[in-house]
Amino acid sequence: MPEGDTVYQAARRLHTALAGQVLTRSDLRVPRFATADLTGSSVLEVTPRGKHLLTRIEGGLTLHSHLRMDGSWRIFEPGQRWNGGPSHQIRAILGNASHTAVGYRLPVLELVRTQDESTVVGHLGPDLLGPDWDAEVALRNLLRDPARPIGEALLDQRNLAGVGNVFKSEICFAVRVVPWLAIGEFPAPERLVATAKRLLEANRDRPIRQAYIYGRAGRPCPRCRTTIRTAAQRDPSGRERPTYWCPKCQPAPAL
Repeated sequence: MPEGDTVYQAARRLHTALAGQVLTRSDLRVPRFATADLTGSSVLEVTPRGKHLLTRIEGGLTLHSHLRMDGSWRIFEPGQRWNGGPSHQIRAILGNASHTAVGYRLPVLELVRTQDESTVVGHLGPDLLGPDWDAEVALRNLLRDPARPIGEALLDQRNLAGVGNVFKSEICFAVRVVPWLAIGEFPAPERLVATAKRLLEANRDRPIRQAYIYGRAGRPCPRCRTTIRTAAQRDPSGRERPTYWCPKCQPAPAL
């Protein structure tokens, strides 16, 4: 599930494969940008911004993509068989003499002027893995609505960028608070910010994310051996998302 750590890794792989190289192939398979031709231009850099990817291209253009739940970028060498999914799921192809980057199932793909990147990522809060990280701003953002459940507040990318459904559960488990508690009732909200930073940084270089509680419903808590529970919690878009918690380590209000 792409969150700040996996998007950071994807940006690093794309940057290694594309940056400093002239594009010899360009194919954006979305109606609005299907006629755009980036061949002949060099890729300057690929950088993450929360869960967003920004591929900056010579001439003042940025290819903005977002993976959401199922999207991915795969890197292939010449002659290597593409294996990210069926061809009808391909949304973007960027190639140079040594590598081809193929974007599968990308729900967001758009070409914007680099000077206008704020129109696509300007709403985001401080990036947990980015140079703009500011713990004090992130904390103020989280506390703007003290009645909001902690889990929902952590998922809101306008507060801090990079936390997804997995890390939401992991952060709450680490600080021993249930995700449904109003954030204004938690006596140490700064611990949420510090723990979010620590967990994403710890996982940004790991090929397999370390998770203690997410996806482990019915199994014993790694801390106290109580059976882990799961229930749905809304995300900022209104979708119900599975949330995991230990009823002993994280005493819950009535659900």
